[in-house]
Amino acid sequence: MVAAAAEVWPSLPLEEWKDTYATLHMWTQIVGKTRLALSPKENHWWHVALYLTARGLTTTPVPHGTSVFEAEFDFIDHRLTVLRSDGEARHIPLGPRSVADFYHEYMAVLDDLSLSVRFRPVPDEVEHPIPFAEDRQHASYDPEQANRSWRVLLQADRILKRFRGRFIGKSSPVHFFWGGFDLALTRFSGRRAPARPGTDRMMQEAMSHEEISAGFWPGSAGVREPAFYTYAAPEPPGFAAAPVRPLGAQYRRDLSNFILPYESIRTAPAPDELVLEFLQSTYEAAADLARWDRATLERPPSEWP
Repeated sequence: MVAAAAEVWPSLPLEEWKDTYATLHMWTQIVGKTRLALSPKENHWWHVALYLTARGLTTTPVPHGTSVFEAEFDFIDHRLTVLRSDGEARHIPLGPRSVADFYHEYMAVLDDLSLSVRFRPVPDEVEHPIPFAEDRQHASYDPEQANRSWRVLLQADRILKRFRGRFIGKSSPVHFFWGGFDLALTRFSGRRAPARPGTDRMMQEAMSHEEISAGFWPGSAGVREPAFYTYAAPEPPGFAAAPVRPLGAQYRRDLSNFILPYESIRTAPAPDELVLEFLQSTYEAAADLARWDRATLERPPSEWP
């Protein structure tokens, strides 16, 4: 059973694929910024996210005038497809190439399809951002590593959707934020959050209401390994010391997050249940401490998906 679980939840050491990760992060930002520029604004910036598909990551349909188009990363055949609603399509092969080359070819494809767009051509949420058109530092792409990272995201997406079904209050979809390169799910109490002086416009909108968020990182500057995470905003007093499950879960004060390292669940006999235990126990701790009206916000356990 452990071997079977390991095949479903493949190994993903950050050090092994960090170069491919860094390049892919920039490519998803380029495509994600297209969706940001053209999609109608939604609360909490939900209109910017990408979504998991059976082959990779997609923008979902993006409006352009009276038509729509969609851009999808395919991590099986390793190409980016831009598909217009009249049937016209273009493909960009995914392989070792610089961010600058990818950016120029992608923008040329959009022009060729008469999909004009303007956005700030600089990455967000990264240290030392390099404009896309000038970035020849990030140029790695290992197809096997890209495919493996996508397969891990698929499993995280599947479990987060099961967890989402336990909640009947306002909830985000399970979506992929290209800024932080993380999969996220957010639940809301229904109450406005206190003002956050000194934060930028993006964060003010993103955290305008009380929330408890959970998700998955393939690895980040703060967490140098893949991990599931949970945080509450605003964080209620006592959350950091709350008893949560399973045993491998820990609170990171530098991040204000509980995390569950991916490696600790990957080869467990029942990874799904271990992750759900983490998501449920951290949510309950935050919701109880913040005095959420859980009786009206949650589906009874007998009706959980």
